[in-house]
Amino acid sequence: MLLAGDVGGTKSRFGVFDLNTPRPAPVTVRTYATVDSSSLDDLVARFLGEVGSTRVDAACIGVAGPVTGDVARLTNVPWLADIAPVRARLGGGPARLINDLEAMASAVPFLESDELAPLQSGRPSSTGNAALIAAGTGLGEALIHNVNGRFVPAASEGGHADFAARTPRELALVDHLRRIYGRVDNERVVSGQGLVNVFRFTHGDEDERRACAVVGPKEASALAPAITSAALEGRCDRCGEAVDIFIEAYGAEAGNLALRGMATAGVYIGGGIAPKILEALHHGKFIDAFRDKAPMSDMLRALPVRVILNSEAGLLGAAVRAVELMKS
Repeated sequence: MLLAGDVGGTKSRFGVFDLNTPRPAPVTVRTYATVDSSSLDDLVARFLGEVGSTRVDAACIGVAGPVTGDVARLTNVPWLADIAPVRARLGGGPARLINDLEAMASAVPFLESDELAPLQSGRPSSTGNAALIAAGTGLGEALIHNVNGRFVPAASEGGHADFAARTPRELALVDHLRRIYGRVDNERVVSGQGLVNVFRFTHGDEDERRACAVVGPKEASALAPAITSAALEGRCDRCGEAVDIFIEAYGAEAGNLALRGMATAGVYIGGGIAPKILEALHHGKFIDAFRDKAPMSDMLRALPVRVILNSEAGLLGAAVRAVELMKS
């Protein structure tokens, strides 16, 4: 059996997978609140305790943060992830830590057509690179290089690169956020918390408990979904503006990543937010911002853009990498 993990800023998924299929097949999967545990090893121990004693041939865990060797400092979690105690717990077999977007990107070649929703059909190049961007608790990005016909993911921390404002309204947003945070990276705008930041800006109030009578006071985890619902249902114009700014910024940064990676094989939109606002993404603001890159607009019109609908793509990708680890 294979052990795979996908550790995010909010939720963590772990699964044991059957390795005797072309695409690793999940046998048991569990989901946990990440901050309810004190370490990566604690999460693994909890999972293994629930599923019972299982022989693990190889393990790979994707984590939301930069990985250096056996450790990673998770961006939105207050502890250091270390694979060494997990490796010891599993008897010293092959075990590896990788970036969560690198894990998700590893799933891309294995995704079925019904696990993808096209935003732009494009004309994919069989010899081209691909790219992945995923907004959730934070913003992750990965390049997927085409090496002799095989996709090879490369992790990045592009979510923490500088946010590039394109319009007077976005420039005003950057000025607003700069006064609060000092520096404005992409994640300050394009993420769950980013949407909340934009909501505060459009409502002109930093206290979200009183900013909007329609949304009202909400727990932190419920605020972004409430903003989205108010916007998409037409119940609050300022929420609508916030979601529009978010969608355009998301599309623009996806276009930036496509240019940086020459992603002529396609751009994939992952993370938990995109499937929940899929109808809004189809309305055109996302793709318009994606394409608005003169003099490269024609090239961007030719790139396939697809939303990943499989919520366990990161876990699947970690399982794919565990197979590779076992065979190496």
